[in-house]
Amino acid sequence: MDTEAAGTTQPVVFTTKTPYFLPSQKFMVPLNWTRYQLSQLINKALSLPHPIPFDFLIHGEILRTSLAQWRSEKGMGEEETLEIEYFESLLPPQRMSNIPHEDWVSSVSCRISQHILTASYDGHVRLFDYSQNCIRDISAHPVPVSSVTVVPSPRTNDDSHIIATASHDLTAQLTKISLEADTPASSQTLASLPLHTSTLSSITADSTGSTLLTASWDTLIGVWDSTIPPEDEVPLESGDRKKRRKIGASNDTRPVRKAPSTVLKSHTARVSKALFAPNSRQHAHSCGFDSTVRHWDVEMGVCTNTLTVPERPMLDLALTSDGNMALAASTDRTVSVFDLRGSDLSCTIGTLTHPATPSCVVCPDVSNSSQVMTGSYDGVARLWDLRSMRSTVASFRVWEGMKILDVEWVGDTLCVGGEGGVEIWRISQGERISAAA
Repeated sequence: MDTEAAGTTQPVVFTTKTPYFLPSQKFMVPLNWTRYQLSQLINKALSLPHPIPFDFLIHGEILRTSLAQWRSEKGMGEEETLEIEYFESLLPPQRMSNIPHEDWVSSVSCRISQHILTASYDGHVRLFDYSQNCIRDISAHPVPVSSVTVVPSPRTNDDSHIIATASHDLTAQLTKISLEADTPASSQTLASLPLHTSTLSSITADSTGSTLLTASWDTLIGVWDSTIPPEDEVPLESGDRKKRRKIGASNDTRPVRKAPSTVLKSHTARVSKALFAPNSRQHAHSCGFDSTVRHWDVEMGVCTNTLTVPERPMLDLALTSDGNMALAASTDRTVSVFDLRGSDLSCTIGTLTHPATPSCVVCPDVSNSSQVMTGSYDGVARLWDLRSMRSTVASFRVWEGMKILDVEWVGDTLCVGGEGGVEIWRISQGERISAAA
């Protein structure tokens, strides 16, 4: 840092949305200070019992240089007061464990407490406890399973869960699994969801678990209620009857065939993902290879808005927990960010640029969180902050030379699935007890 910057100060006012509120006052801060010194200043001003590391946001950009360098790049005057927002730094992601699989893991979920649910290209769905013991191994489909989700239930103190799977065999299924040890009926397929004529990309549920969405390469989105009917809603085809006769001896009951409550038609190419808006059964969003993100009124069965980004076939979609932002991962190595509150829905408000194709994107279930995690074909998981989209907050290599296919982030647990199996990482925010802030 040059000596001129060391002897020059900048008027600064700090703001925050964290619980660590600092009364409004103006500080004269040396221009050669970086995040480290600013964090020390906040800790000292707050008289915190243990140092907490903070990051700093200036004009929509996280500070990664000295104030002098930042001011020089922006052409800011010496006497202008800077408003700087501070927030808690995320601790570096920590690798906790790995769960090897014999085939690629296409989908993961950590929505069952103390368990990891995986879906694999070998057609199996597996449930692991946190000691990495496989307590359930279900042959769910005869071909690769592309997506698995836990269907939320209002029931409590129940050791069983309903999971939904989508597959390359053109169907989705609802399966009940038990967590109890030595249970004869550890799993039971309750219903089959026939509709699509091509590979299914994803299956998701609304926050109550009452409604499901299936997305397929056939350009359709199926809307299903999660109730199990007493009998088939869709008749068996002759080929299915013959198949059932052959395997009937090994199955006490055949899963009923459900009919969709609605089919959403608007995409002109394969649909990669469809999901409900947070805490809503009426509004949903989808993305596809037609380079669009579409907003749906599910009850009416119509597309109400289309966000188009030409020549960006989209692989995955995520919504922030408040439903204000949509993020779509594309084959052009970008993640497009849309503000769903704006009146102009024809373009992105920013992009997260990757060196390799981002295959998946997830937002944590945390109120007012601006963090986003992406996984890509180079085997690297990247953590971003939507307040500053130029570069990552952190990145870590999960596998060398193997693709990441799915990520799930619940609490401080990050599950990563892909060609290398499954890895569990910890991402935490909060106090760091150390000598340096």
